[in-house]
Amino acid sequence: MTILMFVAGLVLLVAGADILVRGASKFAMSFGISPLVVGLTIVAFGTSAPEVAVSVGAALQDKTDIAIGNVVGSNIFNVLFILGISALITPLLVNAQIIRQEVPIMIGASFLLLAVSLDGSLSIVDGLLLFIILIAYTAFLIYQSRKETGITKQEYSELSNRPSWSDKKPVQILHIIAGLVLLVLGSQWLVSASVTFAKYFGVSDLVIGLTIVAAGTSMPEVATSIMAAIKGQRDIAVGNVIGSNTFNILGCLGLSAIVSGNTGLAVSENVINFDIWIMIAVALACLPIFAAGHQISRVNGIVFLFYYVAYTTYLILMSQNYSMDLLNSIMLSFILPLTIIAVTVVFLRHKTTNDTVN
Repeated sequence: MTILMFVAGLVLLVAGADILVRGASKFAMSFGISPLVVGLTIVAFGTSAPEVAVSVGAALQDKTDIAIGNVVGSNIFNVLFILGISALITPLLVNAQIIRQEVPIMIGASFLLLAVSLDGSLSIVDGLLLFIILIAYTAFLIYQSRKETGITKQEYSELSNRPSWSDKKPVQILHIIAGLVLLVLGSQWLVSASVTFAKYFGVSDLVIGLTIVAAGTSMPEVATSIMAAIKGQRDIAVGNVIGSNTFNILGCLGLSAIVSGNTGLAVSENVINFDIWIMIAVALACLPIFAAGHQISRVNGIVFLFYYVAYTTYLILMSQNYSMDLLNSIMLSFILPLTIIAVTVVFLRHKTTNDTVN
């Protein structure tokens, strides 16, 4: 029954996110909002709706480790697994704006999360700060979208203005309501099943949140990025992941901290001393790898997948009470420096190639 509840909760989350995005997008455009703006905001953030539902639901149930682990684990999963798999399908192009703007913002949000977590909790004030920054970031995207070329706007319009039975406002509102209901119900089932799994396997809520829940709530990003890669929309595959990661930190944890009340969201020492640093390292690695040729090659994809397997293996060994000092020493003293060296070599090799060509 627990497995069925978990699977059913996951299905409801994915279906709810899809229905919500469809209804909200059509509803927004019916009021004259630019399709481009809708694409940059509602559609991009909509893929993170499962993370929001689960983290907020976990916070309300006082399962703070799942709320935190879900976001941190999802951000690691999004870059290492989703971009790794997508790059194996086809090398992914990286838009210059993502390198100059979106990745630095994701990195900044990651460091901000670390800063506000150092006292061991995310308070309501911390949550408000994160959410206000999200609102400012969204407003900036809307302002920036006005500068887009007419060709880009026309492409979005052609994609979104296809006749559909969902063009009617009552249907759009029904979509929004149905999507929210499915998200709430799915999150409750998923969190309940995850807690049962944790107790059965003798692992912590944090480990379950960082692995099973994180991967499960990232299914919309998986589907979006892989389909974009298959269809040749390779820049969308990358942008979807980077945008979702930023929203996860600012939106998911912001809202979760706000609804947690005066107690706030407790952040465990393991997350502060290790998992957030892995998330930051992954975010930092994106900058030189993306800049090297403005693409993620298949080799980079394999490296990403290797590191995700290494990280997951670490979590499993940790849950089995292996020596923490030894595991932390391996991860922080070997794998992370190796990553920095590999990234530096890729960047310098690309720079040398460009200099030779020029």
